[in-house]
Amino acid sequence: MNVVHKIEHWGDAHHPKILDFIRIALGVFLLLKGIAFMDNTAYLRNIIESQNAINVAPDLLMVVVYYVTFAHMVGGILIALGILTRLASIIQIPIVLGAVFLTGIFQEPINAVAWPSVTALILLLLFTIIGSGPISLDKYLEG
Repeated sequence: MNVVHKIEHWGDAHHPKILDFIRIALGVFLLLKGIAFMDNTAYLRNIIESQNAINVAPDLLMVVVYYVTFAHMVGGILIALGILTRLASIIQIPIVLGAVFLTGIFQEPINAVAWPSVTALILLLLFTIIGSGPISLDKYLEG
């Protein structure tokens, strides 16, 4: 068995059901963030533009904004339903990692806006390892 299969097997064997409710809450949170970004794309664009280190062409910036919005909405739905949870989590990790850096987690004092992003990042890493769990569409379809 290779390392990925060993991690997947370990995650499936060590998954308390309470984590499924946390997974569902994380998925709903990401979905709502995606809807909020879709509702106000200027807000997300301003967050990205406010960073002096990032100099991006306006067209590429809008591609990033729509990618983040789409990934949050689709990834949130997949994570909440518990289907392709590991893949959806892996896709979300770079976006949320960028949010952690953009919200100023390394500033003094720590920005209070950064904590939801940090929590989401930790949970995404956790669900990348342990997967969707017993209360999920994956388990239902597995039979």
